[in-house]
Order: sequence, then C-alpha cells, then structure tokens
Amino acid sequence: QVQLVESGGGLVQAGGSLRLSCAASGRTSGNYAMGWFRQAPGKQREFVATISWSGGSTRYADSVKGRFTISRDNTKNMVYLQINTLTPEDTAVYYCAASGSYSRFDNRPDYWGQGTQVTVSS
Repeated sequence: QVQLVESGGGLVQAGGSLRLSCAASGRTSGNYAMGWFRQAPGKQREFVATISWSGGSTRYADSVKGRFTISRDNTKNMVYLQINTLTPEDTAVYYCAASGSYSRFDNRPDYWGQGTQVTVSS
C-alpha cells in the first residue's frame, strides 16, 4: 500500500501561482509513476500531469501545457506540481496519484490521495 497526502492548495487570484505537494509513504520502494488529476465542480476527474519514476519523462494534459510543471524528489518521497498563471478554470480539487505504469498512468492509477482544493478568483 502507498499512502498519498496532498498539500498546498488554497485560494488565489487569477494570474497567481501555487505549488502543490504530495507526500508518499508506505511501500514507496516500488517504481511508481506519480502525477496529478483534478476534478472541477460538476465535471469528471481529469488527468493533469504525470512523471516517471526516474523523473526523466513527463506528460501533461493539453490544457495545462506551458503553465504546469511536475517534478519529484525520490529522496524525500515527494511530488510537486507548480501551477502558474492560474485561471478560474483551474478551480478544482487536485488529487495526487501513483501508478505502476507510466504509460497507463492516466487510465487507472493504483493509489489516490484525498485531494487538495484549489480555488482561483477572477
């Protein structure tokens, strides 16, 4: 089992930035790809970004390319999502996730965090 705990969400004005963090614990010895999903009010959960175990590969949803940056620090079992130039459309609960497969990360992650709320005011 892997436990994931997100932090860093909050209320921010449009144009601002946030950095979300995800702390992993438990069986972190597995070579998990990590990443983020989000769910806006009234919408389905959607893939945002993923990063491979080594950190050498990343993939983003088209809607966030150029504004979001995912990174990880395996020495600390941490994953980060830097979000820049926030818009009200980024308002959502952001979920950290872990998957045994980088290529299939956005289909069915193995573990989920509880989520952190990001609210962007116009």
